[in-house]
Amino acid sequence: MKYESLERWTFLASLLLVSLAFLFLLKPFTGPIFWAVAIAVIFHPLQQWLVRRLGDRRSLVALLTLLACMFIVIIPVMVLVSTMVAEGLFIYQKIQDGDIRPGEYIDQINQSFPAIEAFLAQFNLDFSELRDRMASGIAGASQFLAKQALGLGQNTFQFFLNLALMIYLAFFLLRDGSRLVELLIQALPLGDERERLLFTKFAEVTRATVKGNLFIAIVQGALGGLIFWILGVTGAVLWGVVMAIFSLLPAVGAAVVWVPVAIYLVAIGDYVPAAVLTAFGAVVIGLADNLLRPILVGRDTKLPDYIVLLSTLGGLVMFGINGFVMGPLVAALFMAFWGLFIREFSEQEPVHTRPDE
Repeated sequence: MKYESLERWTFLASLLLVSLAFLFLLKPFTGPIFWAVAIAVIFHPLQQWLVRRLGDRRSLVALLTLLACMFIVIIPVMVLVSTMVAEGLFIYQKIQDGDIRPGEYIDQINQSFPAIEAFLAQFNLDFSELRDRMASGIAGASQFLAKQALGLGQNTFQFFLNLALMIYLAFFLLRDGSRLVELLIQALPLGDERERLLFTKFAEVTRATVKGNLFIAIVQGALGGLIFWILGVTGAVLWGVVMAIFSLLPAVGAAVVWVPVAIYLVAIGDYVPAAVLTAFGAVVIGLADNLLRPILVGRDTKLPDYIVLLSTLGGLVMFGINGFVMGPLVAALFMAFWGLFIREFSEQEPVHTRPDE
C-alpha cells in the first residue's frame, strides 16, 4: 500500500511538472491563445444558430462562424489600427516640423482663461513649468506612438504569425470546444457540477468583459472620432482610439480627451463648435455607457469601478496591450471563484444550544 501511494504521488508530481513545462512553452503565445478562446466563447451563440440551420456539420459551421468573426471584427480592427498608426505618424511629423506646437495651444487657453494661472498659484504651482511639462509630455507621447508604429512595421512577420495562429486556434476551438470542455471536466478534480458552473461563469464573464466593456469603449471612441471629424479636428481617428482606450478606465473616461479640446475651442473663439462638442460629449458619448452597459454586460457580472481600474492597469503591466481585456477578465473570474466559494462553504450548521432554564 505504501508503494502504491508513493507511485500515485510521484505520478501527480510528474503530471504537475509536465503541465507547468507545457504552460511555459505556451507563454510566448498567450495573446493569440487568449483571443482565440475569446472568439470561440463570444461567437458560440452564432455557432449554435448555424448548427440549428445546417445540422451537425462541425467543420463547416466552425468555418462559417470564423468567417463571420473575420468580417465583423478582425478586418475592421486591422483597418482601424493601420489608419490610427498613419494619423499618429502624421501628427508626430507635424510636431517635429513645428507645424503643430502644443505649447502655443496651452498658452492660448491661459490667455483666454487667466483665472487658471491664479488658481494654480494658490497651490504654489508655476503655470510656466506645468506648461513646459505638458508640452514635452505631448511630444513624448507622439514620439512613443511613432516608435510603436515603427516597431510594428519591423515586426510585421511576428504580427501576422500571431494573427494566423489566433485564427487557426479559433477554428479548432469552435469545432471541438465542447469536447475539450468535457475532457477538462473529466480531468479536473473539482467535482463535475462545480466545474460546469465555473466554465459557465467563465463564458459569461468573457462575453461580458470582451463583448460588453470592449464594445462600449469602441462605441464611445467611434462617437468621439466622428464628432472630431465633423468639427475638423486633426487626427480624428487617432483621438477616437485614444478615447476608446480611456473609456476602459472608469476613473478617467473619454472626457479626458474631448473636454480639453472643447476648452481650447472656447479659448480660440469657436463657441459654436465648442458647444456642439460639449453637448455631444456629455449627452451622446456619456450616455452610451449608461445605456449599453446594462444591456451588454448585465448587473450580475459588473465589477466595481475601482476593481476595473486596478485590474486594467495591472493587466497592462503584466500582459501588455492585451491587458485591457485580460486584466478585468482575471478580476471577474477572481470574484466568480470567491462567489462560488462563499456560496458553497460559508453555510454552517446552526449551533443548537439548550434554552436557559
